[in-house]
Amino acid sequence: MLTGRFPRLATPLLLHKLLLLPGTTPPPVLQLVPHTPVCLLSPAFLQDSDAAEAPGAHKRPRPPPPPGPPPRQDSAAAEEREERGQPRGLVAALALPLRLGQRPPVPANTPLSPQVLLSLLLLCPLAGPRPLPSPLLSASAGTPAMGTPSGRKSHLLLLVAVVLASSPAWSSAQGTPATFGPVFEDQPLSLLFPEESTEEKVTLACRARASPPATYRWKMNGTEMKLEPGSHRQLVGGNLVIMNPTKAQDAGVYQCLASNPVGTVVSREAVLRFGFLQEFSKEERDPVKTHEGWGVMLPCNPPAHYPGLSYRWLLNEFPNFIPTDGRHFVSQTTGNLYIARTNASDLGNYSCLATSHMDFSTKSVFSKFAQLNLAAEDPRLFAPSIKARFPAETYALVGQQVNLECFAFGNPVPRIKWRKVDGSLSPQWATAEPTLQIPSVSFEDEGTYECEAENSKGRDSVQGRIIVQAQPQWLKVISDMDADIGSSLRWGCAAAGKPRPTVRWLRNGEPLASQTRVEVLAGDLRFPKLSLEDSGMYQCVAENKHGTIYASAELAVQALAPDFRLNPVRRLIPAARGGEVIIPCQPRAAPKAVVLWSKGTEILVNSSRMTVTPDGTLIIRNISRSDEGKYTCFAENFMGKANSTGILSVRDATKITLAPSSADINLGDNVTLQCHASHDPTMDLTFIWTLDDFPVDFDKPGGHYRRASVKETVGDLTILDAQLRHGGKYTCMAQTVVDSASKEATVLVRGPPGPPGGMVVRDIGDTTVQLSWSRGFDNHSPIAKYTLQARTPPAGKWKQVRTNPANIEGNAETAQVLGLTPWMDYEFRVIASNILGTGEPSVPSSKIRTKEAAPSVAPSGLSGGGGAPGELIVNWTPMSREYQNGDGFGYLLSFRRQGSTGWQTARVPGADAQYFVYSNQSLQPYTPFEVKIRSYNRRGDGPESLTALVYSAEEEPRVAPAKVWAKGVSSSEMNVTWEPVQQDVNGILLGYEIRYWKAGDKEAAADRVRTAGLDTSARVTDLHPNTKYHVTVRAYNRAGTGPTSPSTNATTMKPPPRRPPVNISWTFSSSSLSIKWDPVVPLRNESAVTGYKLLYRNDAHLTPTLHLTSKNWIEVAVPEDIGHALVQIRTTGPGGDGTPAEVHIVRNGGTSMMVEDSAVCPAPQSSTVLPHSMAMLALIGYLEL
Repeated sequence: MLTGRFPRLATPLLLHKLLLLPGTTPPPVLQLVPHTPVCLLSPAFLQDSDAAEAPGAHKRPRPPPPPGPPPRQDSAAAEEREERGQPRGLVAALALPLRLGQRPPVPANTPLSPQVLLSLLLLCPLAGPRPLPSPLLSASAGTPAMGTPSGRKSHLLLLVAVVLASSPAWSSAQGTPATFGPVFEDQPLSLLFPEESTEEKVTLACRARASPPATYRWKMNGTEMKLEPGSHRQLVGGNLVIMNPTKAQDAGVYQCLASNPVGTVVSREAVLRFGFLQEFSKEERDPVKTHEGWGVMLPCNPPAHYPGLSYRWLLNEFPNFIPTDGRHFVSQTTGNLYIARTNASDLGNYSCLATSHMDFSTKSVFSKFAQLNLAAEDPRLFAPSIKARFPAETYALVGQQVNLECFAFGNPVPRIKWRKVDGSLSPQWATAEPTLQIPSVSFEDEGTYECEAENSKGRDSVQGRIIVQAQPQWLKVISDMDADIGSSLRWGCAAAGKPRPTVRWLRNGEPLASQTRVEVLAGDLRFPKLSLEDSGMYQCVAENKHGTIYASAELAVQALAPDFRLNPVRRLIPAARGGEVIIPCQPRAAPKAVVLWSKGTEILVNSSRMTVTPDGTLIIRNISRSDEGKYTCFAENFMGKANSTGILSVRDATKITLAPSSADINLGDNVTLQCHASHDPTMDLTFIWTLDDFPVDFDKPGGHYRRASVKETVGDLTILDAQLRHGGKYTCMAQTVVDSASKEATVLVRGPPGPPGGMVVRDIGDTTVQLSWSRGFDNHSPIAKYTLQARTPPAGKWKQVRTNPANIEGNAETAQVLGLTPWMDYEFRVIASNILGTGEPSVPSSKIRTKEAAPSVAPSGLSGGGGAPGELIVNWTPMSREYQNGDGFGYLLSFRRQGSTGWQTARVPGADAQYFVYSNQSLQPYTPFEVKIRSYNRRGDGPESLTALVYSAEEEPRVAPAKVWAKGVSSSEMNVTWEPVQQDVNGILLGYEIRYWKAGDKEAAADRVRTAGLDTSARVTDLHPNTKYHVTVRAYNRAGTGPTSPSTNATTMKPPPRRPPVNISWTFSSSSLSIKWDPVVPLRNESAVTGYKLLYRNDAHLTPTLHLTSKNWIEVAVPEDIGHALVQIRTTGPGGDGTPAEVHIVRNGGTSMMVEDSAVCPAPQSSTVLPHSMAMLALIGYLEL
């Protein structure tokens, strides 16, 4: 039988073409077919993933995009529609509404046989409101009894049916791909287009996957655009291309609409904005004047712009940019340049550089230079004053970067410190920079932040609040839904955001309001009774002031006759005697079918043994052999009816013959639970074990369970190395395909206690808290004791704490913790123990902070010294957080001149402070002071440290060394001596500095070396030979160098001869080695030769020996067992040592000789003479053998 299916919305056109026969006039039916609902197929709609479904509503997945996965299968319903032949009872279902003058429902994508097509044509109304006389129809047969209307119209209708049934186009519709509504794959994005851009076009993307393919329209500012040929806006595919965009014509909000016969969806909104940056004013900028040491602000005054800018400053010329250090700060909010404390290096001309960053380009402009003038003045110290302040309220969206700026004037340059007033500042945001930067803000970052600027003269602070809001974000979205005609449906979506988003609905791109067939209830749609007209594309839209989001889905309302082909009743239904069998009946049908069951020819009714549930399932209890036979399920709805049959076969029941026994074991023990069973021999038996109704996993790698595999009727379970989690109720189930039997046993595993619960902290003091908890599981062994632990979050280690009572017994549920640190954050936990061990710790308590107390520890590391004249600098080690004991922390410094009676005090605020400078221009250099220090907080003062001796700043030595004398001692060295200077009150003498330079050079080019200590002589090396040098000496201490001594002169010696000794010969005797060489005669520019140095090393000693001689020969005593020796000979004299000559000597080699230029002379008995480097390598290699 030839079958086909309606292509959506193409059917009327196809009918039109097939009925326009040559030479004929279309009958009235041709005029009405395109407008008659029975001849059109309804669109299928999208729907929600969490929709409240009535019976008959079915979720289905989105179609996958091509290419890639196989073509979309819309669900069992879609597959059924692809595979279906003629639906039973369809024409009968259509006949009754037509007889009543109503529109008969036609299911979407219904496959139709030629007979049904013919019937549909007969059922389509002709001209006028009256329906055709209906032929007699048989609902039970599901096939129309074809009556023949009289007249020419009936012949034309019959011809149409015949032509349709034989049309190749109609038969090819059987393979038509699944139809679905538009699904966006690419949506437009907001753009920032530079007004001065050289780009000639802007493209707003839009692409949707759909079948049939989608067509596209665009809206601008809510109005649909007419995209005419030749317009500067063109549609390319789905994309909107704007040629030569201008702000006046094209700035606005754009939205894409994608449509196909199923329906229409709208894209998210995209905003096209135009950016610009004008030039700075051409007027000259006024000079900025201030005093040296004061702070100053240079305004940027950027030109008109959109969007925001980034800023940098130039000093004098490009690219000399102002550094971002602690003294300079460029505000990225205003562009202004701040200098905390000016000095002479800040003099110059400044220009502000503003840069705009847009989607297509980057543009920078420079301001005119402004001159900064400084009036000379002795710098004064002053407390911080914050000049660049962040706002009192800063609004930010989740995920955005937040920058808070804070910069202060002050001398010394203030230190910046950030903190979160109403919480802890995340360590990753902690910074001492002028800008607190949170790269991706979250709701946890909301709160009040404080910037504090501090120096030795005081502090200043500013506070502001970050308020975090969020764009809408989906919590629940809609997804595609197949629903039965006549059923009810509740479809919902939900979104989060701040402010809370509002929700509205669209159907086919148009706003949807409550009406007869649908109720719109904020985030929900409710359809009391679905009809085919409810099919289409739906969108849930959530929006707040920060954005709008869309969720799209297709709703397809279906009308299907019952069909068992996808889910028939099982052909063979085995069941156990005395047991129960459940036989489902689940045909595909829309609306839901009415179900009846029969055994043979007998209709079944509910009884004590047999029940038909509301969903059509047949349940038979206490089965006997008499229940065997054929069972048929009949299903019917107004679309038709169908049935499916299965055969019930009764088998022997399964029984447990050896049940498992309960066991009581300790942690780590092994135990076996036995379980044997009997069953029907024609069926396979399987054992299933559960623990507290959860399946036991035998296949887990490294698991504790093992299964017996002796024979089919044995299903023993063995537990290895039992853990606490293995205790509980074990059930052994022996199961066949028709029934099962089960028995239970309890395994009790005793072990260490479980974690206590309900940890509560109360009665918080400065060093104590009271803890209480609730008992955890004792795991079948009484709890003996508890241990309390504490840590300082976030990364502190858990440590046991002192408690009252010291030993906490197992029946206790409260204890006091002692010895805590005041004003410290803590978390606590408790651990229980019994005779079997120590259990897991409890969940940590909530974080608490102990009360404040006065400091209990004195600062350490008290020292000082250095600084400028007239200053006393005192240093100490800042106290860490755990020793501060409270807020408002600082230091109290006491000092006095050694030997005086009264103490001066100074208060230094801030826990990070580590030095104090006392200035007094009348203060003598290197004056000893006694100093001591204590810390304080708002609860009081702490103990004082021990007294330390600290000296005021030193001054340079006042006296130059006397009787400086220098003499060249070699060609590269000279000795320098002097008389020491006396130690005086200016400071501690550290050593002397020797300065030397060649005669003829300027003193500014002098080299220098320093001695460490009080030596009064030094040797200067790496000098040039035969060169005259000028030499001076001066003393130095920590304050600097003193006056320079009168200069003296010294000349280095001529260099030693460059030529090594040559014509070396030697002779071995039993106990000595005689060596001879030619005398070396120095050249005119070389120093005299006063002797020779011979370095001798044999293969028995790694350390060479040195021999001196004034002659050109030498005899060296050697042991008789020495076989090899290395000898090195060089000249020596006033200019130092000359170039060496090296020879490798082998005993029993006779008399040998090395001639000039290291040539190898033939030697008796093959003695070897090697040049300098080769001889050394040869000897080393030989000695290492």
